[in-house]
Amino acid sequence: MTSLPTSPAQAPGPGTGDVIVDWFATAARDLPWRRPRVDAWAVLVSEVMLQQTPVARVEPVWRDWLARWPTPSSLAAATPAEVIRAWGKLGYPRRALRLRDAATAIAERHGDVVPASVPELEALPGIGTYTARAVACFGYGQRQPVVDTNVRRVVARLVHGRAEGGNARASDLADIAALTPEDDDRAVRFSVAIMELGALVCVAGTPRCGACPVRDRCAWRLAGSPAHAGPARRVQKFAGTDRQVRGRLLDVLRAAHEPVDAAALEPAWDDAVQRSRCLDSLLTDGLVEQTEDGLFRLPA
Repeated sequence: MTSLPTSPAQAPGPGTGDVIVDWFATAARDLPWRRPRVDAWAVLVSEVMLQQTPVARVEPVWRDWLARWPTPSSLAAATPAEVIRAWGKLGYPRRALRLRDAATAIAERHGDVVPASVPELEALPGIGTYTARAVACFGYGQRQPVVDTNVRRVVARLVHGRAEGGNARASDLADIAALTPEDDDRAVRFSVAIMELGALVCVAGTPRCGACPVRDRCAWRLAGSPAHAGPARRVQKFAGTDRQVRGRLLDVLRAAHEPVDAAALEPAWDDAVQRSRCLDSLLTDGLVEQTEDGLFRLPA
């Protein structure tokens, strides 16, 4: 049986991180939030929008959002209804309200400047460890390991010889640290470069190994690309789910200029039980509110 590397101590040889950084220099996508002079607020907005959402859908909304709300205080001054409308079809609209809550905290506690330290960023409403590290790294150029699904998959294959990354583990940061270049500037570039490698080349399903800059160092490839030994990855469906119904109901309310009655929501979804359940969940999440006369609207 082929023995596979299982720990950072057996990671690919020195310079692996530098090879990935050099590849990124010519292979990176030209994304607006990566450009010079993009501030930490713009980076924070991009990171929240990119959660579980493809880049192509995020980019136009990100541009419009920052043109409208270029500072945290400007977003904090917006109404929840304005924020939900601007979020549009990005999905998971609670993120919009959490971003507004974070903006309010930045304006009130930090003089309208996104904090630079990971602990201060984590203390903002709705900001988790991944987002805090990403803002510190990409917004402030700090040497921070940034681990998302794509990074875990690259490390699983490159270092451990596994086909899939699986869930987050305590050892993730040590794995990344073992690959990160010593130079601080290159370390920052590495954090985004390895994410890009996972997004463009070392993808789930059928990776593009022929285009991988570290294919000759990859434990998974050297082991013959063994199949995933764990449970099959669950593919999230969308059609017919409560997520779809909630989105349809919000579409009606985003388009309405005045509060609407329950009958106006009926065309959004035929199943009355599911429609009612989803409307209740929107009310609970603060994405919809009911007026004293029983009508529905986006939160004012």
